[in-house]
Amino acid sequence: MAETVEAIDADDEAAAAEEAGSSGEDLLVREGDIAGDYLERLLDLLDYDGDIDLDVESGRAIVSIDGGEDLEKLVGGRGQVLEALQELTRLAVQQETGTRSRLMLDIAGWRAGRRAELTELGRTTAETVKATGEKVRLQPMSPFERKVVHDAVASVGGVRSESEGEEPKRRVVVMLDA
Repeated sequence: MAETVEAIDADDEAAAAEEAGSSGEDLLVREGDIAGDYLERLLDLLDYDGDIDLDVESGRAIVSIDGGEDLEKLVGGRGQVLEALQELTRLAVQQETGTRSRLMLDIAGWRAGRRAELTELGRTTAETVKATGEKVRLQPMSPFERKVVHDAVASVGGVRSESEGEEPKRRVVVMLDA
């Protein structure tokens, strides 16, 4: 009888975990829908053309806007306008759902291109530090940019990275692994 109870408990746990996973996915899809509606209204107000794409990736809602020529204005210098729009979109989602959103916004493929640049920067900096043994401090970066660089440095053996400083001047430091 104990074996039967244990088997039923295991089935219940598996069903609960599956339900929690799908409800988590459902919340992310809802976040994407709310963000898409918010951004659609913004584009309409600005009279900008753009196609909004919604996705769920690595436990986070991803919203991309591609299309019209005016979209570069929504990215701004070094992505500063994009970062501000992402925060406003997260707040709109939070207001609707009652939970903090980790939504990621990309406009005109800027984040994808920046990710590639930063990955290369992190890898080449790590290789330089490995060859010279000298610590390198990179320019201040946003949290998104630092995460990409940290991930790239972690892919090179014998070196490590840390963040230092306070926002908005927080930067990545790459050094030999002790």
